[in-house]
Amino acid sequence: MNKKEILARIAPCGLACYKCVGFAAGEVQYHSQKTLELLKNFDSYAEKFSKFMPVYNKYPDFKEILKVFSEASCEGCRGGICKFPGCGVAPCIKEKDFNFCYECEEFPCDKMNNDSNLKERWIKMNRRIKEIGLEEYYEETKTKPRYE
Repeated sequence: MNKKEILARIAPCGLACYKCVGFAAGEVQYHSQKTLELLKNFDSYAEKFSKFMPVYNKYPDFKEILKVFSEASCEGCRGGICKFPGCGVAPCIKEKDFNFCYECEEFPCDKMNNDSNLKERWIKMNRRIKEIGLEEYYEETKTKPRYE
């Protein structure tokens, strides 16, 4: 995979867009669509199964979440409008014309504007990209879950 393709998959903060629940044509969207296809007419079975396995009473909620995941429409920070209200990374990166936050002399700053766990990961991910390079970072993280 070349650098341009990797940049389309990794956000300026270092998160893997292609693994996000909101990313159009991402892994979660793809697998959610496939799961919905596999469970196409499962509603009546879930209702029957709920008689002896009460967890199936929650099937409609599960299906609704899968539907939301399957309709993901975010193009990623680099490809569209940031879908996370208050995130300051995407507009800052665009304004300064950087690929990643670590390229800025102000990094780390307060512009990320997110919870402490994500801010900590943001710093760690950007430092790692700087340390080993984008291509190696992608290879190192491509099989890891996005939501740690």
